Amino acid sequence: MSQLSPVLKQATPVVAVRGEGLHLYDAAGRRYLDFTSGVGVTSTGHCHPRVVEAVREQAGRLLHGQYTTVLHDQLLTLTDRLGEVLPPGLDSLCYATAGTEAVEAALRLVRHATGRQNVIVFEGSFHGRTMGAASLTTAGTRFRAGIGPLPPGVAVAPFPAAFRLGLSEEEAVAHALRGLDEVLATVSAPAETAALFVEPVLGEGGYVPAPAGFLAGLRERADRHGLLLVLDEVQTGFGRTGRFWAHQHEEAHPYGAGFRPDVLITAKGLASGFPLSAIAAPTELMRRAWPGSQGGTYGGNPVACAAALATLDVLREERLVENAAEQGARLLDGLRTVAAGVSGIGDVRGLGLMAAVEFCRPDGSPDPETARRVQQAAADLGLLLLLCGIHLNVVRMIPALVVTAAQVDEALALWSKAVAVGAAVEAGAAGAVGPGRGEAS
Repeated sequence: MSQLSPVLKQATPVVAVRGEGLHLYDAAGRRYLDFTSGVGVTSTGHCHPRVVEAVREQAGRLLHGQYTTVLHDQLLTLTDRLGEVLPPGLDSLCYATAGTEAVEAALRLVRHATGRQNVIVFEGSFHGRTMGAASLTTAGTRFRAGIGPLPPGVAVAPFPAAFRLGLSEEEAVAHALRGLDEVLATVSAPAETAALFVEPVLGEGGYVPAPAGFLAGLRERADRHGLLLVLDEVQTGFGRTGRFWAHQHEEAHPYGAGFRPDVLITAKGLASGFPLSAIAAPTELMRRAWPGSQGGTYGGNPVACAAALATLDVLREERLVENAAEQGARLLDGLRTVAAGVSGIGDVRGLGLMAAVEFCRPDGSPDPETARRVQQAAADLGLLLLLCGIHLNVVRMIPALVVTAAQVDEALALWSKAVAVGAAVEAGAAGAVGPGRGEAS
C-alpha cells in the first residue's frame, strides 16, 4: 500500500471529513475549533455558502482555461476587481497557484527590471520552499538545509524583532535600519541590488509585526538607492491584520503617508482555500519582465478565480476586515490576561487575527518543548493551533476572519486550560484552570 511521505509531519492528530465556519469535524463527529484556517487560507471560514455556490456554478461551466492559451471571464473580472483593493499604481497582475510560485515570479521580475542580481531579505523571513524562494528564506534551517547550493545573490539584514533583540520598538527599528545600511555598504552594493523583499509581519519567523517606521525606512532607502521594494503579503493580506493589506498600518502614521510597495505578492486568503496567488506591480515595471518569464499551467484557474471573486464579496458585505481588527484586539487582550499568570510566556504579540504567544525558559532562551506541549494540549481539548518561530517556540492563532466574539472567548478558555496543562504556571494562577480534557462546544 502507498502512504504519505513520513517527512510530512502533522501538527495535530485530526483527520477532517467536514468543515463549517470556524469548525472542523472528524469521522466520529467530534468538533474542533480551528484557529489555523489552513495556515491562514480559509479566510471566509470553511465552506462559506457564497464561496461554495460560486465554485459549484463555475465548475459546471469551465474547469480549466490556461491563461496564456485562452483568457476566461473569471480571470478578467477578478483582475478588474483586484484593482479596487490594490495599492494605487499597482495596476498589472500576474497569476500563479502558490505563494512560493508568486515569490519566484517577483524575483524574476525585479532582476529583469533592474538588470541587477542581488536582493536583500530580513532575518526570520519566510518566502517559500522552492529553490529561489528558499534562498530568500531565513525563518529556519529546516526550509533550506541539505538542498544547496541555493541560488546566490541574497543578503540578509536585521528585522526589528523588539522582543528578541531586547529593545524597545523604536530602538529595534533604528537597529534594523542601521543594519540594512551596513549591508548596503559592506555586502550588496546598491548598484548591484535589485530589491528588498520583506513581510510586513514575519510569518514562520514568529508572527512579529514590523514596528511603525520600519517599512517607511525601507521605502526611503529604496528610493534613495534606486531599489525596488517587494512586500510579501501572502499571509498578511486580504484583511488578516485588520486592514486589507498589512502595510496599510504604516500608512496610518505621518511618516508613512503615501507609502506603497513597488511589487505586492498575495496568496493564501485570496481564494478561501483554492490555490491561487498573484503579484501586482505598475504596468511599466511589469513590462520589463522578459518574454516567457511569467505563466504556468494552473495559474489563474477559473474555479479558483470564482472563489476569489466570492471571497471579495464576502469580505465587503460581511465587513470581515473590520471584524478582524475588532476580534483580533479581543483575542490579544485575552491572551495577555492568560499570560499574566504564566512565568514561561515571554511575549504576546500580533496584528489583527495574527496572534502569537512566545514561550521562554527562565533564562530567556527559547522553550520549544513547552510550546509544543501547550499546542498539543490545546488540540486534545479541541482547539487547533500551530507553531512558528525560528526555534518553534511560538504558538500562533490564525482564525478565519468570520470568527465571532463568542468563538474568541471559547478559544481563550480552552487556551487557558491548555497552558495550565503544558506550561509552568506561577503559584496560585493555576487554581481556576486545572488540567482537563474535553471538546470544543
